[in-house]
Amino acid sequence: MRWTAKDSVAVVTGASSGIGHCLTQLLADHGSHVIAVARRAERISQWSASANCVTFGSVTPLAGDITDPEVREALASLIDTQHGGKLDLLVNNAGIGGIGPFATATPERLRQIMEVNFFAPVELTRCLLPALRLGSSPVICNVSSVLGHRAVPNKSEYCASKFALHGWSDSLRAELSHEGIQVTLVSPSTTRSEFFESLIDTGPDQSTRSIGSWPPRQVAEKAYRAICSRRSEVILSLGGKALVYADRLVPSLMNAVLAIPKPKPKPKPKPKPKPKPKPPPPGAT
Repeated sequence: MRWTAKDSVAVVTGASSGIGHCLTQLLADHGSHVIAVARRAERISQWSASANCVTFGSVTPLAGDITDPEVREALASLIDTQHGGKLDLLVNNAGIGGIGPFATATPERLRQIMEVNFFAPVELTRCLLPALRLGSSPVICNVSSVLGHRAVPNKSEYCASKFALHGWSDSLRAELSHEGIQVTLVSPSTTRSEFFESLIDTGPDQSTRSIGSWPPRQVAEKAYRAICSRRSEVILSLGGKALVYADRLVPSLMNAVLAIPKPKPKPKPKPKPKPKPKPPPPGAT
């Protein structure tokens, strides 16, 4: 059975920009009543400020940090009061990252990334499961990453959070199958969004390599199709698929390709030649 956007109730986190913003617009344009959740109130206020934001459905902005239990409870209460406690789609999209070697990173970087990328969506899902059980062909869509399939250097905390989200999604899918709740895992590669403008505990000299990138609208469209089809998993972009499937086929080769080479030792400076002693002036004894 397909998931249908028209007249559905959906929650999208991280809705102020990037994939979340585009997916919110897409769902509303197909007739969904979307609760758009984001930390930046001024960014999501546009949904209610402009009558031309959506075509068929509606968008209700909710400002707050999903790592806060009170915000999660407020979201559940909003679903109860405005939609009779019924939820058809939960999109766990909010995420953060950081770049740099693990050995020189702070413990706070790991904890903050895991809190936003893993613990918050897990606890939000736990909070909204009763509402999802009342939904029509309900779907939980977890926006992960190809780095939740194959880890790369200098993103250890981000990769760990996405691997955790991947494993939890697979387990939850099996647990909820008999209840008719589908868990869809969407794994984009690099997305051209504001994500890289808000990296935490990352020096200005740090950069990241990627094989190709997609605009957020394209990622949102693929995610929307996966939701409607109630797919279990979808890996986006040719570069992302190449990374994931190459790792599955030849993991030892990928380990060698991705390994950071040992830095070359700096050449020792040549010692300066000692100045020759000046000959004594004539007549000196």
